[in-house]
Amino acid sequence: MPSGDAREATPWDPRLRGLTLGLVSTVTLIAFEAMAVITVLPDVAEDLSGLSLYGWTTSGFFLGLLLGVVIAGAETDRVGAVRPFTVGLSLFGAGLAVAAVSPSMEVLVAGRILQGLGGGAVPAVLYATIGRAYPESQRPRMFAVTSTAWVVPGLVGPVAAALVAEHAGWRWVFGGLVPLVLVSGALTVRALARLGPPTTVDVGAASGRLVAALRVSVGAGLMLAGLTSRSPFGLAAIVAGACLAYRPLRTLLPEGTLRARRGLAAAVAARGLLTFAFFGADTFVPLAVTAGRDESTTMASVAVTAATVTWTSGSWMQARLAGRVPGRDLIRFGLLLVAGGTAGFALVLVDPVPLGVAIACWAAAGFGIGLAYSPIVTLVLAETPPERHGTASTSVTLSDNLGTVFGTGLGGVAVAASEAASGTPDAGLAVVFPLAAAVAVLGAVVARRAPARVFPAVSG
Repeated sequence: MPSGDAREATPWDPRLRGLTLGLVSTVTLIAFEAMAVITVLPDVAEDLSGLSLYGWTTSGFFLGLLLGVVIAGAETDRVGAVRPFTVGLSLFGAGLAVAAVSPSMEVLVAGRILQGLGGGAVPAVLYATIGRAYPESQRPRMFAVTSTAWVVPGLVGPVAAALVAEHAGWRWVFGGLVPLVLVSGALTVRALARLGPPTTVDVGAASGRLVAALRVSVGAGLMLAGLTSRSPFGLAAIVAGACLAYRPLRTLLPEGTLRARRGLAAAVAARGLLTFAFFGADTFVPLAVTAGRDESTTMASVAVTAATVTWTSGSWMQARLAGRVPGRDLIRFGLLLVAGGTAGFALVLVDPVPLGVAIACWAAAGFGIGLAYSPIVTLVLAETPPERHGTASTSVTLSDNLGTVFGTGLGGVAVAASEAASGTPDAGLAVVFPLAAAVAVLGAVVARRAPARVFPAVSG
């Protein structure tokens, strides 16, 4: 169905209901995967003797996602959403299968990279489809709807993953998700097929963006490998990675993003700082609970669940405020909540502080990212012509992924160094959470330069 037919439709209008259900089912699948994997990572690292690669399990996923989202975004603009979505979800399922049978942490990281490469189709298709099929007044609500898809996985996924890992083994957490890929894919592809053909983009430009994305992904990987390396070649890898990634990164992001130039560029930059702060801490929350407090994986799942539920609450709050509060103010306040909540969660490393206090602080950080996350996308879509929504969503997701890659990567470096020096990750964890909080404060400063746009009031 062409987007013009849905100009006055709500997400649950009969003309859009199938599309909404398809997108929500896909987000639900990704949410189950994210909640399950982050919960069992401490068990995986212990079983495969791979604590030194703990951060790479997340960084590798997002390095693959970085490349996948550029491919999917360009293809979505060129041929529509069905083909990139189908190929992407197939690769995602293959990555799950590789992770399930991994004999070592290195192979598991390779499986996670493959998952990310395929998973890149999901945000590219999601953002572009929302931009084309839903009227501007309904986009904040649709982002809130997709955030709600994290509620059930957030409530059930961590606990279920902990129980599966305890009674059947962590490998079934990965393998058990493969059938869900088939079910979700079939429902979503059928809905996407009803959309009209997109405006064609220049194939040469799309090819150039793919090469640029490949250079950025490889460059970022080299930089993280250099930071992790204890050999003399580490510094050379960092320099080589930076040189390889810098120029193409400037072509993939809006002009001035690396300087946080006032306007759209600042919004995209704020997205990267937001994900650096939140996911750079989130990846290590279960490890802090299990290793820092010697609690069970099930207890760690409570912290993951709390932040997921409050994220959804924050997302619905931003949808309700979208017609009255400028988007950049929502982003700023959300980032400050992430900063405060992350700093508060660091108290988990102080034994006299009740664990419930730390979990409550992490829940506050979840509410903060719920407030800030979607308004950034809504700002970008509102400031971009419809025929460029696929490319624009790629820029947002690229910043998103790079923030996560370096947030989790630098945290992984700190944890690996701590484990090598003392045999425990405690000293590294003491670096992870304050660093994430400081980056969130920087993001709040950058967000002041984002567009001061007030979105149309949500109706329907």
